Amino acid sequence: MSIPRRTPSAYTTPVPSSRQLAAQHAQQSRLDSASSAGMPETPGITASSNSSHRSSLLSISPIVRSIMVPPSPFITSSTPVPPTTESAYPFGFESDMEATSTPVSGRERESASISNPESSLSQADRLRLWRHDALMQHQYQTAVFVGDTVLALTDDPTDAFWLAQVHYNTGHYARARQLLMRQDLNRSASCRYLAALCLTRLSKWEEALSTVGESNPFKNAPEESDLVSDGGIKLEASMCYLRGVIYSNQNNFEKAKECFMEALLVDVKCYEAFDELITNSLMLPSEEWEFLESLHFDDIADGDLVKVLYSTKLNKYHNSAYFFQAERHLQTTYHLNESSDLLQSRAELHFVQCRFKQCLNLCEKVLKKDQFKFSILPLYLACLHELDQKNKLFLLAHDMAENHPEEPVTWLSVGVYYLSINKIAESRRFFSKASMMNPHFGAAWIGFAHTFAVEGEHEQAVSAYSTAARLFQGTHLPSLFLGMQYLQLHNFTLAEEYLDASFNICKTDPLLLNEMGVVLYHMNQLEGAEGFFLRALDVAEELDCDTKAWIPIKINLGHAYRQRRRWAEALQTFEDVLRVSKHEPEIYSALGLVNLHLNRVDKAVLNFQEALSLAPNDPVAWDLLKRALEENSHTIMNF
Repeated sequence: MSIPRRTPSAYTTPVPSSRQLAAQHAQQSRLDSASSAGMPETPGITASSNSSHRSSLLSISPIVRSIMVPPSPFITSSTPVPPTTESAYPFGFESDMEATSTPVSGRERESASISNPESSLSQADRLRLWRHDALMQHQYQTAVFVGDTVLALTDDPTDAFWLAQVHYNTGHYARARQLLMRQDLNRSASCRYLAALCLTRLSKWEEALSTVGESNPFKNAPEESDLVSDGGIKLEASMCYLRGVIYSNQNNFEKAKECFMEALLVDVKCYEAFDELITNSLMLPSEEWEFLESLHFDDIADGDLVKVLYSTKLNKYHNSAYFFQAERHLQTTYHLNESSDLLQSRAELHFVQCRFKQCLNLCEKVLKKDQFKFSILPLYLACLHELDQKNKLFLLAHDMAENHPEEPVTWLSVGVYYLSINKIAESRRFFSKASMMNPHFGAAWIGFAHTFAVEGEHEQAVSAYSTAARLFQGTHLPSLFLGMQYLQLHNFTLAEEYLDASFNICKTDPLLLNEMGVVLYHMNQLEGAEGFFLRALDVAEELDCDTKAWIPIKINLGHAYRQRRRWAEALQTFEDVLRVSKHEPEIYSALGLVNLHLNRVDKAVLNFQEALSLAPNDPVAWDLLKRALEENSHTIMNF
C-alpha cells in the first residue's frame, strides 16, 4: 500500500483561492491590530489579549484553515503580510498578481483552482504546506529548512510559531523558546504557552511559571462560544494544565490540584489534567465523584461518552456499583467491550476485590494488545507479586531493562522482582531509582517504604511512608501503612491516629477496617474491635471480594469473641474459616483453646496436634498441647 505524500485533509478539503487567502489575511490584520491595541507592555498574559484562549491551536494549522474556519485570533501581530511581489520570490516563482495579467471571471478562477489546486496559492502558502507536510511526515530537517525560508519571506508570527513547533518536536527546546520570545511574539498566548512548555522541558520551573503566569488571567473573561467550534482543546485549559505541572514540580500540590481542576472546568477535553488528578491521587475518593458531576460535559458533542469513560477511572473503593453501570453502558451503547482503558479499569476493580488471578488475566489481555501500555504495568506487577509469579517477573523486568531503560516503571519492575526473591537491598536501590526518575511515581515510593518494613526497620519505613503521604494526599494507603508500622512498634496511640486519618479518606477498605479493629483489640476495647471486624466483613461482601481475602478478618473476629468469652460464636467463626482454608495452623490452635475453655479436652488435644502437623515448630501450639494433656491426665486421675 502506498503512502500519500500529503495529509488526508489536504486532499479532501478545497484549497482556498488567493482572493480568499487575501481576505483572511486582511481579517487577521484587523483582529491583530484590535487585540494589540489593548495589550499591556508587561510580559504577563492578561485577559485583554483578545479571546484567543477560547480557541484551540487547530485554527492556525494551514490545513485546517482551508476548511474556512476563522483565522487564528491568538497570533497577535500588527505587521501585515508583505505583498507577493517579484522581489519576494528569488527562486523565479511568479506571484498570483503577475500570473493573472488579464482579468478572469470568478467561475473561470474556480475552475482553474479545481483543476490545479496549488495554482491559486501564493508562494508563501505553498511553502507553508510544504513545511507542514514535512512536519507531519517527521522530516524535521526539511521542515526547519522550509520554515526558516517562509519566515524570512513573511516575518509572520504564525510562521514563527510553526517553526518553533518543529524545533520543539526535535528536542531543541532552548532554540524554540528563543524564537518564540523574540520581538512581539511574547504577547501571543499560544506562543507564550509553547515557550513555557519548552522551559518545563529544560526544568526551568520558575521561569516557566513567570512565562505562563501564576494564575489564569482569562478566568473572568466572557465566554465566546463562536471561537471554539473547531472541536479542539481550549488553549486556556492547556495553559491551566501546564501551570499545574509547574506547581507540581515545585511540590506545591495544593496549587497544582487547583490548576488541574480549573483546566477541566474550562474544557473537559483536557484529559491530561484529569489523568494528573486521578493517577497522582490529588483528590479524595468522594471529591473525585463530586468534581465529575460539576464538569460541563454538555458543552461538547460526545459529552455522554467522555463522562462515562472518565467515571470508570475513578477510585474503585467508592461507588463501585456505578462502575458496573458505566461499563454496561459503554459496552451496549458504544460497543467498547475490548477497549484497553475499560479493561484496565475492570482490572483495577478486581485488584481492590483481591481477585488477583482475574486481575492478572485482564492485565495480560491488555498487554497482549498493546505491550507498550506502561500505565497498566504497576497493577500487573502487583498481581505478579501477590501470586508469587517470580518467573514472569524476571522475564518482564529483563525485557523492560533491555528495551526501555528510560522508563521509571522499568526499574519499578526490577525492584518488585528483587522484592519477590527477598533481595531487599537490591530491591530498595531500584525502587529509589524509579522514584528519582519520576518523583511523583506513587508505586515506587510505596515499594521503597515496603523494603524497610520487610526488614523490620520501622523508623526508616515510617519516614518513607510519611513522604508518600505528603506527595499523594488523596489516597489512604500511606496513612494505612503508617498505622500498621506503629502497630508493629506497639505504639497504639499513633497507630490509631494514622488509621483514623486513613479512614477519613476511605471508609470502604476491608484491610483498613481490620487494622482499626486490631488496634482496639490490643487496647482491650473488645466491643469496638468486634464492630470493626464485622464492618470489614460487610464491606468485603459488598465489594464481592475473594473469599480468601476475608480469612484474616474472620480469624480476628473469632479471637474477639473468644476474649469476650462468647465461646459458641467463636467456635462457629473458626469453623467457618476451616471450611474455606484447611491449612491455617493458627486456626486449629484457636479452636483447641476454645474447646479447652469448654472442657472439651479430647477435641482440644486433637486440634493442637493438627496445628503441629502443619507447623511443627510452633511454640504456642506445643505449650497449649502440654497444658491440654496435663488437664486430660488430671481429669483421668480424678475419675
